[in-house]
Amino acid sequence: MSRVAIFMGSISDEEKVRPCADVLSDLGIDYTFTVTSAHRTPERTARLVDELEAKGCQVFICAAGMAAHLAGAVAAKTTRPVIGIPISASALGGMDALLSTVQMPPGFPVATVALDKAGARNAAWMAAQILALSDAELAEKLRAAREDFKASVERAAEKLNA
Repeated sequence: MSRVAIFMGSISDEEKVRPCADVLSDLGIDYTFTVTSAHRTPERTARLVDELEAKGCQVFICAAGMAAHLAGAVAAKTTRPVIGIPISASALGGMDALLSTVQMPPGFPVATVALDKAGARNAAWMAAQILALSDAELAEKLRAAREDFKASVERAAEKLNA
């Protein structure tokens, strides 16, 4: 069972979204990773949300550029948490995608993270934090990861000051 679904609006977004899948894999979280479009394949998007939700998917992560309606389209179909990753895919440098992802009507929230790879990583961490609310083992993995982050900063400081 996939606990998380990662949707990309275009296969060209894969390089920017792949870090999301990598973090989920590292944490041992099962996921589905696919391409679907709010505009080009709206029926596929709706079907995927229904099918994955019926199979127990708990969090949806949606990456899209330009008009970036994918996260909103998914939020309209589910009451499960939706996390949006704006992708910089136009001459506007991602500002169009950021605003499209973050500006949702009341009652249909999309948690929006940073652009591209940094956002992809944080979307995975946010999904893990949501899942960890009811998964003590995952919560411990998150605590351990935070300790590792802390230790890496300490090591970097020691190396710099040596």
